Amino acid sequence: MNETSSRPIRAGVIGVGSMGENHARVYSELQDVELACVADHDEEVARRVADAYATDAVAFETVLERCDVVTVAVPTRAHYDVVSDCLNADVHVLVEKPIAETTEQGRALAELAEERGLVLQVGHIERFNPAVQTVTDLVEDLDVISVEAERLGPPLDRTALGNVVFDLMVHDLDIVASLLEDQPDSVTATETESGQYATATLEFDDVVASLTASRVTQKKVRTLTVTARECLVEVDYLEQSVLIHRDSYPEYLTDDGKRRYRHESVVERPRVDNGEPLRHELESFVEAARNDSEPVVTAEDGIRALEMVQTIDSLVTEETEKREVEA
Repeated sequence: MNETSSRPIRAGVIGVGSMGENHARVYSELQDVELACVADHDEEVARRVADAYATDAVAFETVLERCDVVTVAVPTRAHYDVVSDCLNADVHVLVEKPIAETTEQGRALAELAEERGLVLQVGHIERFNPAVQTVTDLVEDLDVISVEAERLGPPLDRTALGNVVFDLMVHDLDIVASLLEDQPDSVTATETESGQYATATLEFDDVVASLTASRVTQKKVRTLTVTARECLVEVDYLEQSVLIHRDSYPEYLTDDGKRRYRHESVVERPRVDNGEPLRHELESFVEAARNDSEPVVTAEDGIRALEMVQTIDSLVTEETEKREVEA
């Protein structure tokens, strides 16, 4: 995209529901980026968002004519068709996760982007959480034994809730796979509460990962714990904090003739450059498009996450059907 180096990148958003509107907001705030337009099947919603961020609500075809980069935040069933049209119009794309409905569609999109020399980034936003970026740097020098992730929250006040594995656990599946730079050798999974609580265990080469996702837990939790031979690393996504526990040891002390037990460890709190993950994500996407470089979250990463999600979903579905038969 060398021809745009002297002018702002023209960005658009296709699908301005709650997530898409946030993309429009951040694009409107980025330096050297112009929010050129937005589009949505609901014209009233498109006009409201356009008015809020001083841009135009236009037809889908017009977005492709005006923009250098777009966010695609439409329902998953439309990802393949919309992203294909964007790429065929020579527009760089950030598509919200999952990359597509099927891995076959995802691979076709990846091939199309490569053929046309375009950036296709998948919106796994937790990769851009500053705390995750900090622990990613740490893990490179650690001998990891296990990873645990919890993504829990209370019930949402809405009907037709989506699949908790596809909607929530997918974030941690992507993080674990990126930290370990590998695909799991085996996967087991289970669920309860009509699919609104799920757990999965993934075995990698000498590493085990345990993931829990829930919409029925009366507290919002977003944590990641990495156990390594050298230390224990705790990540809080919400607080954007990282704690490193080292040199943990027990000891018995004598006090006035009485023995008491205590356990001490050295706790480090590395600096985390806090910030809005979505802003970091879109800055990274725009930079990749401007420089024709590989995005942080590639199409291949999106396909890998989708494969794991589909595997876990099929396992929990089989278990649920088996329980229903036995009942």
